[in-house]
Amino acid sequence: MIAVIASVFAGLAALLHVYIFILESVRWRTPRVWKTFGVADQAAADITRPMAYNQGFYNLFLAIGAALGLVLYWVGAPDSGLRIAGFTLVLFSVGSMLAASLVLISSGKRYLRPAAIQGTLPLLAFVLFLLA
Repeated sequence: MIAVIASVFAGLAALLHVYIFILESVRWRTPRVWKTFGVADQAAADITRPMAYNQGFYNLFLAIGAALGLVLYWVGAPDSGLRIAGFTLVLFSVGSMLAASLVLISSGKRYLRPAAIQGTLPLLAFVLFLLA
């Protein structure tokens, strides 16, 4: 049962990171999006676009890793190589998401809320998968 709950949190973390990818890599030039990230104006958004584009893909790759890990975990028989690979991939992916949120906190108090949004689901998934 704990593995199911952990999987839900890992899946939600993956979906959140896909959403962040869309914001950073696809919709970055829209004022609503760059204002969400604290960018002052369109000129600054244009300057930071390559960085945001790249960062968005990092988020996408972490989401893909978590999703693929979940698939491998659940299709593998207990104690099989697939189950172990899936477990490892999920832990690595959500652990990286969590670590990134901790790095964000180190950038200043103003980033506490976005770091909490980015890191809560991966934290829950990580801890629960360890307990599963």
